Amino acid sequence: MPSESSFDIVSKIDRQEADNALNQAAKEISTRFDFRGVGASIAWSGEHGVEIRANSEERAKAVLDVFKEKLVKRGVSLKHLDAPDPRLSGKEYRISVTLKEGISQENAKKVSKIIRDEGPSGVRAQVQGEELRVSSKKKDDLQAIISLLKSKDFDFAVQFTNYR
Repeated sequence: MPSESSFDIVSKIDRQEADNALNQAAKEISTRFDFRGVGASIAWSGEHGVEIRANSEERAKAVLDVFKEKLVKRGVSLKHLDAPDPRLSGKEYRISVTLKEGISQENAKKVSKIIRDEGPSGVRAQVQGEELRVSSKKKDDLQAIISLLKSKDFDFAVQFTNYR
C-alpha cells in the first residue's frame, strides 16, 4: 500500500525579492526627474511595513505605483500588499503599506471547503497554524487540487510547498 503524499498551501513573501524591489524603487525614485525636489522616499518600517513619503498625494501614489511595478517584476504577488490612501502628516503625505503573510483561519476554512466540495474524494485538508496541509494516497489527486486552487481567485496569495 503506498504511503500518503502531501503538500502545503502557504501565503508567504519572499523577503529577499521584496527587499530587492524596495531598493530598486528607491533607486528609481532618487534618479527620476519627476521625483526631484518633492521629498519622495520609500523605506522599510519594521518587519512587515513600508513607509512612503512625498510632499503631495499624487507623488505618494506615484511612489507606490513604482514599488508595485518592481514587486511584479520580481514575482511578488500584489495580494500581499495592504496600502491605505495617503494621509497628511505635517507638511508631507505618508502611506504606511503593510505586507500580509499567512492564511487566516477563515480563509483556510474557505480553501478546505473548496477542496472537500470540488476536489476528488479521499483528499484531506487540515489547518496547521497559518498554512494548510493537503494529503491523499494518490499524487494525481494532489495535482488536481493544485490546478483547482490555481483556477480560483482568492483575495490572498497562495503558494504550494513541500510536495512529497
